[in-house]
Amino acid sequence: MKLLVISAAPLIISDSKWKAYDPYIKEMSIWAKYSDSIQFCCPIWKDEKKLLVSQVPFNFEKPIELFEFNIKSFQNAIHSIWYSLKNIVIIYKAMKSADHIHLRCPGNIGLLGCFVQILFPHKKKTAKYAGNWISQDKQPFSYKLQKTILENTFLTKNMNVLVYGTPKNYSKNIKPFFTATYFESDKIEFMSKSFSDGIKFLFVGTLSAGKRPFYAIQIVEKILCLGYKATLELYGEGMERDKLTSYLKSNNLEKNIFLKGNQTAEIIKKEYQKAHFMILPSKSEGWPKAVAEAMFMGCLPIATKISCVPNMLNDGERGLLLEMNIDKDVDSIEKLINNDTNYNAKVRKALEWSQNYTIDRFEEEIKLLLQP
Repeated sequence: MKLLVISAAPLIISDSKWKAYDPYIKEMSIWAKYSDSIQFCCPIWKDEKKLLVSQVPFNFEKPIELFEFNIKSFQNAIHSIWYSLKNIVIIYKAMKSADHIHLRCPGNIGLLGCFVQILFPHKKKTAKYAGNWISQDKQPFSYKLQKTILENTFLTKNMNVLVYGTPKNYSKNIKPFFTATYFESDKIEFMSKSFSDGIKFLFVGTLSAGKRPFYAIQIVEKILCLGYKATLELYGEGMERDKLTSYLKSNNLEKNIFLKGNQTAEIIKKEYQKAHFMILPSKSEGWPKAVAEAMFMGCLPIATKISCVPNMLNDGERGLLLEMNIDKDVDSIEKLINNDTNYNAKVRKALEWSQNYTIDRFEEEIKLLLQP
């Protein structure tokens, strides 16, 4: 069975080796394992552009290159029409020779793939919608259009659409799904934590406006102002780094708040186990891996009420849901800091729930999806 993956996620040719975004390629290793051959239809970069990448560990057919485009100016808009038409032709030819079509959505390339797959009603297909499927928040029109096409059983046939959370009144195309970082063998036993030696916070994610790392800094700054001994470590890189560095320096926070950059999964795994809280004030998520990872390793998540997060945290029984009001959010955290019993009860519930979602289980689900 030949698997075709259509995605905006680039392959990167560097030092004569193929690389890709590390979490993405780890997942695709599982898809490749249950395919006779795999081929990528995607953009190709010659520079890593500070992306957290790793070498592709499996064999794949020669990739089919797609054109990247954006619509930030009138000239770009004209170019995008031309590139879209060229991409449609490329995608059509690629789909024609595939046995199983796998779309990665949402995004510009995902949208084109949604349109072209309509022409192949008899081919087996999957789509992973990594965005926020169930939210009623304002989303780009292209995202809404992709969702409309994918869930429409007249336009989209023979497809499983993998979405995070459990949407209401969903069509037979939709399959509530999850993602995973750790194996069964990574499971740890619950261990209670104390705040007597201080409070350790983490932020794990891109340093971008969408992830709102600055709000995590503001929370810990306020905790410090209340007289608590606390630290915050931010793991990740992004456009906001210089702004955050400047803020930490000008507000004398460099002894308590640290920008750690991109680190290995093993390092972050150990930090989860040592930390009390992981803060993710993100504007949009699908299945936030940092939240699931923290729970798996006994670190309590503090996250926004988006996508399937309220379900993951069971409306606050397995973590804290942010109101995005700094005083209210700090007050909620302070109440937990002053109640070890309540804090540890939440951690235990979070750990027990999250350890149902392992790579072992994820692999079994992928295997079923790719069966003829």
